[in-house]
Amino acid sequence: MPAGNPGRLVRSLAALVLVSTAVLPAALELVGPSPFGVIGAGAPADRALPPHTALRADQRLPVAAPTFDIRRTGDPANRITLVLLGDGYTADEQEAFRQQADKAWHALMDIEPFRTYQGFFNIRRVEVVSPVSGIAESESRGRHPATPLGMHFWCEGTARLLCADEGATARYAGDSAGPQYLIALANSGEYGGAGGTGVTTLAGGSPDAGRIIQHEIGHTVGDLGDEYDSAPDDADYPNLSTLNADDMRKKQTKWWRWLGAVSPDGAGTVGAYRSANGLYRPTPDSVMRTLGSAYNLPSREAIIEELYRKVRPTDAPSPPPGEVAGRPRLDVRPLPLTGTRQLQVDWKVDGAPVAPQAVDGGRLDTALLELAPGRTATVTATVRDTTDWVRDEAFRDRYMTRSVSWTVTG
Repeated sequence: MPAGNPGRLVRSLAALVLVSTAVLPAALELVGPSPFGVIGAGAPADRALPPHTALRADQRLPVAAPTFDIRRTGDPANRITLVLLGDGYTADEQEAFRQQADKAWHALMDIEPFRTYQGFFNIRRVEVVSPVSGIAESESRGRHPATPLGMHFWCEGTARLLCADEGATARYAGDSAGPQYLIALANSGEYGGAGGTGVTTLAGGSPDAGRIIQHEIGHTVGDLGDEYDSAPDDADYPNLSTLNADDMRKKQTKWWRWLGAVSPDGAGTVGAYRSANGLYRPTPDSVMRTLGSAYNLPSREAIIEELYRKVRPTDAPSPPPGEVAGRPRLDVRPLPLTGTRQLQVDWKVDGAPVAPQAVDGGRLDTALLELAPGRTATVTATVRDTTDWVRDEAFRDRYMTRSVSWTVTG
């Protein structure tokens, strides 16, 4: 669920249970949002406090923390920044946080569609030093731990629901030139996390940490709902429906465009599979149902669409669009994808396709254009993501396609 959607927040407060089939066969993951909102800022790192002492609001003052750009793929104004922060890690435990943070973001980039679209993300690490080691793991009846981000299990009385003080986390994360997602790791080996709110959480020391972040980020980025049988019967998500396949097709709603498609991840044919809570899901299994699985096709589309709502398919062209002097090289600067899928670039001069020898992907050498002396021509580059993981063509036209034009004089 996107941050700032109070309606979805209220509907998501019930305890959610997800059965993990990897590493911990009988483990239960309870996921959901943080109900606390802004509680206060982080605790000063040099204030010594006994474990799990409650902090007054005037004690939780904002503090700067060392920040490191650990991966930069491009202009932050046109990238999504993943900000990884730790809670409950003392100064001596920062190396453990670094290792756990690296495992978390690598696990996220190891699952499609994040693997292909990893060039859309910059990654930043914030090393928040805690005065105490660990977070509150027992039921605290409303008391908040003495850690800077206030992370604690038993959020809303649910054992494995892991929440953070979203206001404090945002202050430590700081601002970004573009959109960002905050990911808070708790210094805990317990099993739990939460997604869909302003802060995605996971237990950094859990053996299932990588699978937890893959699931939780689906809530946060794709606004995906849980597909397992015990989830609440709330169908207000792109991957959940009250309609069967025939009704979906007739009403052209939800994932009707995908019905009958074979998922490339082995999740089966896209249809309408009924869960025990009465809702339909797109495939027999997915990462939103079982940890360690993959995103089904409708969920991949939802994630990709959300990325393009935040990121344009090109960075600022060089030179800037408009009139250009001389015969420069034009660079439309399409965002790179990972693997065989790349953004398509079509070059035209006055509406006619450009000869291939003048084109090098996103670059065009105007010196190779056959322009008569003194002639003025309009050169246009159209960048389009043609991925077959999106079937909503109206969305593709609006968000996944961009045209840039220059006026060149021969």
